Amino acid sequence: MKVLVLWPPQVPSYFNAGHHLTVFNVASHLRAVCPFAQVRAVDAAALNVTWKALGDLLMDQPDVVALANDFDSVDALGRTVRYTRELAPRATIVTFGRLSAQLPDFFHQFDLDAVVGPGDPETGVEDVVRSLAEGRGVPGSVWSRDQGEWRAPASPPRLLKADELPFPDVSEIPYRAYDRLYVDDSARFCGIPERRELVVPVARGCPVDCDFCDIPGREGKAERRQPVDRVVAFVRDATARMPFDYVSMYAPTFTLRRPWVLDFCTAYEESGIGLPWKCTTTLHHLNDELVRRMGESGCVRISVGLETLEPAGHAALPRAKHVAQERFQATAEACRAAGIELNCFVILGLPGTSPEGVTHTIEAVREVEGRVRPTIYTDFGQMSADMDTPAIAAFNRQLFRAGQRPSEADWYYQVMFDPQAPATRVFERIPRRAPE
Repeated sequence: MKVLVLWPPQVPSYFNAGHHLTVFNVASHLRAVCPFAQVRAVDAAALNVTWKALGDLLMDQPDVVALANDFDSVDALGRTVRYTRELAPRATIVTFGRLSAQLPDFFHQFDLDAVVGPGDPETGVEDVVRSLAEGRGVPGSVWSRDQGEWRAPASPPRLLKADELPFPDVSEIPYRAYDRLYVDDSARFCGIPERRELVVPVARGCPVDCDFCDIPGREGKAERRQPVDRVVAFVRDATARMPFDYVSMYAPTFTLRRPWVLDFCTAYEESGIGLPWKCTTTLHHLNDELVRRMGESGCVRISVGLETLEPAGHAALPRAKHVAQERFQATAEACRAAGIELNCFVILGLPGTSPEGVTHTIEAVREVEGRVRPTIYTDFGQMSADMDTPAIAAFNRQLFRAGQRPSEADWYYQVMFDPQAPATRVFERIPRRAPE
């Protein structure tokens, strides 16, 4: 059985290599649990694959085509399905990803055979592959189509245990394409320009539960975290196979478990890997001692969902993100003392906030030499299955949704798309090892 795991070609509005790991994680999981399958993983969404090249892949006649979906890639899905039906007509097509985990019935409009909903995509796709191999058709753990009618899953795919979470095969990942997307920091993507990033899947799930975040609904509110020794071993193995310049710890709230982080810092130092690293967390889950220790072990950037320093906006945030300016400044000073860049997500159009409040928040970040990463307020709860593709694609955190455009939208767009915004210099503290 041939399985193609594919992120369809697209022009991305935002790029985060961590999000794209899902393609390679699904492929790694399938190889581990379905040894009868020949699995190929392709990320065609980094401005690196033409539609002709996609056609070449499909002419290999895969038995299963598993398509990753996202809020940003949905406008390419229909065309990808069309290519698949035309060039690999016997293939079973299943889709999985961030959008179908939120809104699986939106995908009923496409010519698909199965849709993986909430939960781990690895086990959903596994169920499809295993069931087809055993001649049982599409399993009951996913949405399936039978004679034109969609059937809801009887039960969701199982969640993987922490020590079952897969790591990607780095040899499959198109790092040169990712490098090109990160080189211009005026785009304010999550990577560090001019340096090659190794993304490490550390944890899934988040208890912070922000209304504008899709993670709790997709991965659960209970965190599942890889053991420290597995994380360090993966980094050691990956860096032995090919050169990287720094490591990105991919977890919704990396410092949620402080003892784990302290153990990691010690193990990472003792490993001798020596690569700088970065992570994402919340200010609530940081303190001076933890920041200092992270800096000692090589951390050069901490990204936090600051969102706003305007008190009127706190009603739209969970309590853990009600940050007073004094607390922010104290943490920023701890980061500066530890040699860590503080990268702050700031929401534009958050209910209760104003352009004056956004200006104040941005100025406060820049005063402490932080990096500002603006994003448009997006309420995923407003999505509905009867929306068309352009309407769903607007939930990409770069545009205000039709009907909810604030009067200050033009001003917010000036902030969002400001090519003159200060660029990061953190790459100057990261020695280059990977080829240019």
